[in-house]
Amino acid sequence: MADVPRAAKLRTDGLNVHYGDFHALKNVTAVIGERRLTALIGPSGCGKSTFLRVFNRMNDRVAGCRVEGIVELDGQPLYRRGVDIEALRRQVGMVFQRPNPFPLSIFENVVFGPRIHALAAGAELEAVAERCLGAVGLWDDLKDRLDDSALTITPEQMQRLCIARAIAVEPDVLLMDEPCSSLDPIATLRIESLMRELSHRYTILVVTHNMQQAARISDDTGFLLLGELVELGPTATVFTRPRDRRTEDYVTGGFG
Repeated sequence: MADVPRAAKLRTDGLNVHYGDFHALKNVTAVIGERRLTALIGPSGCGKSTFLRVFNRMNDRVAGCRVEGIVELDGQPLYRRGVDIEALRRQVGMVFQRPNPFPLSIFENVVFGPRIHALAAGAELEAVAERCLGAVGLWDDLKDRLDDSALTITPEQMQRLCIARAIAVEPDVLLMDEPCSSLDPIATLRIESLMRELSHRYTILVVTHNMQQAARISDDTGFLLLGELVELGPTATVFTRPRDRRTEDYVTGGFG
């Protein structure tokens, strides 16, 4: 595994994840650099989403899931006894494959987290909505529609809204599980541009099946195959001078 040129934000060492008898991740050791955009590529079923969800303990919700090894955020173990899962999920936000706005107003979607966690109230919530919608490029378009249902906007706007909702609780890390898979090519390029902008403020780990997307947007790329992290390093190196023949075969279309 290649070192990344910034401080480690996320780290695993000897990580193994089992779903019952299925060995989903096998002895994965990785460093995810702070305020870098890291893409995870690999065939379907190779463990990308499982790896992503290790960092906010979403896999805890899967019956029979067992996690072994070291998983750290800012050097702090995430699987020790007594970890505050609610606080962890505020610090490590999640954006899913398909936009999933709540059946509430645009405003209530954005301020949902700060409201239920008592992070802001009253006029502070209005400031949160403006800040977060502005950060994702929606404020000018939606500032006069804040009371409208979030289900009435376009799919691209919904995904931006979900990102705004994720950053409203001021996380350090954003996990994104194929955030462009349900969007058209133009909307995809816009969301990619947004991800690049956000990576200056957040550590972003994104799962993608689109190798061209990984090459376009990421600072670092990790290639997973059959639960093994084959290679992780600067994107230019992984795509043009990979160390492992399996990586070269995958990125050149030899398989997958």
